[in-house]
Amino acid sequence: MSTIKADPYPWPYNGDLRPENTVLIVIDMQTDFCGEGGYVDKMGYDLSLTRAPIEPIKATMAAMRARGYHIMHTREGHRPDLSDLSPNKRWRSQQIGAGIGDPGPCGRILVRGEPGWDIIAELAPAPGEAIVDKPGKGSFCATDLELMLRTKGIENIVLSGITTDVCVHTTMREANDRGFECLLLEDCCGATDKSNHDAAIKMVKMQGGVFGSVSDSTTFISQLP
Repeated sequence: MSTIKADPYPWPYNGDLRPENTVLIVIDMQTDFCGEGGYVDKMGYDLSLTRAPIEPIKATMAAMRARGYHIMHTREGHRPDLSDLSPNKRWRSQQIGAGIGDPGPCGRILVRGEPGWDIIAELAPAPGEAIVDKPGKGSFCATDLELMLRTKGIENIVLSGITTDVCVHTTMREANDRGFECLLLEDCCGATDKSNHDAAIKMVKMQGGVFGSVSDSTTFISQLP
């Protein structure tokens, strides 16, 4: 039996924490979300907020790789012909001056295969680590993520990445509904607005951990079996 100190309960709830049944999912650490000239930068948000999780994620990945845990990555982006981009999503992006599919400093914004769409070099996937390409906010929508997790025998999911209140939170909610035991690492996530990050963390802890539990990278690494 092994657990991580977390709030509002020690995680995982059943004490079954092993490399074989646990995965770290690193969500959307792409240039478009945390790099200069990308989607978030073009919208005018403070990049320091979405870049803040980089070092904590790097340390967490290193610790989990050394112990043989599963690591997975996601990228949000659309097909070059935009056939998987809904009209309302494109319209919304255009209203804020960063139209999905439009040319930008890092290539076409949020389009698969463009420089801005790729994962930043600091958190590059290691050989053999799966990358899930998703067209939406949640990592389960229109992807084979659940099939991959079930095939690997995953029961516990450690969540990291950006943004806390959108793609990370949506993925956590989706995973929780599917019966996975979820842990959010607070300092391994970031949002374009600090108050949104804080609110998203608070939501997880409500009702005894309605979507899972919350810890931080330092605690997690020190207690990881």
